[in-house]
Amino acid sequence: MLDDEILADPAVQAAIQNQTSLTKTVGVVNTDRSVGARVAGAIAKQYGDTGFAGHLTLEFRGSVGQSFGAFNLPGMTLKLEGEANDYVGKGMHGGEIIIKPSTAATFDAASNVIVGNTCLYGATGGTLFASGQAGERFAVRNSLGRAVIEGAGDHCCEYMTGGVIVVLGRVGRNVGAGMTGGLAYFLDEDGSFPSKVNPEIIKIQRVTSPVGEQQLKDLIAAHADRTGSAKAKHILANWATYLPQFWQAVPPSEANSPEAVSAEDKVLTTTP
Repeated sequence: MLDDEILADPAVQAAIQNQTSLTKTVGVVNTDRSVGARVAGAIAKQYGDTGFAGHLTLEFRGSVGQSFGAFNLPGMTLKLEGEANDYVGKGMHGGEIIIKPSTAATFDAASNVIVGNTCLYGATGGTLFASGQAGERFAVRNSLGRAVIEGAGDHCCEYMTGGVIVVLGRVGRNVGAGMTGGLAYFLDEDGSFPSKVNPEIIKIQRVTSPVGEQQLKDLIAAHADRTGSAKAKHILANWATYLPQFWQAVPPSEANSPEAVSAEDKVLTTTP
């Protein structure tokens, strides 16, 4: 198993034992599954979920199998230049997962799928940046994870209970089904987004809160920084044009949050 090879590296062992920083480059193929999970387990066994004071950066090249970055922890950064299968970031608790196309790619990243289905499933923390689109059921049962992607299939944010999701492109049907917590932002360039939403629990509104705008902008800026996303950079360079095209998906639990309440609404609710 690839993780066993990574953990057998004396430099990795020393970085974990001494809580120092290390960057290691590794090749992957699509039969490599749950890459990073045993590394996270080795760290958690010694320091718990949040006690690791070092920083381990693993840089991968290629097409990786299912569950890349599962159970990722604070102090771990997984970078992938290539593409990933289903369940990226499953159960991740912290750190970052950064996925972008190969530098040799000539296609438009924002128009192509780069990660599979059910990514960020049950995440309890951490951040995923993917320069490209995701498959179906993105962020299902996400509870505290954050992510920026550039499009998604059906059932995005299904049963989500917390965290923040930003989608810089089109999505499929049934957005926000069973979503009881967290916030999500969707760029709607063609006006089709409202018809994709499951309205049973959530409501959608434009981004009118300064706090919400800053949250959105900061995540897009981080996405541009981590992945080099051309779309993110274009949005940031034309912010006044793009901000009105975003929808914010808000479940009742977030209705009174600073990110969802506009300055005007706040005045109205606090005036005697």
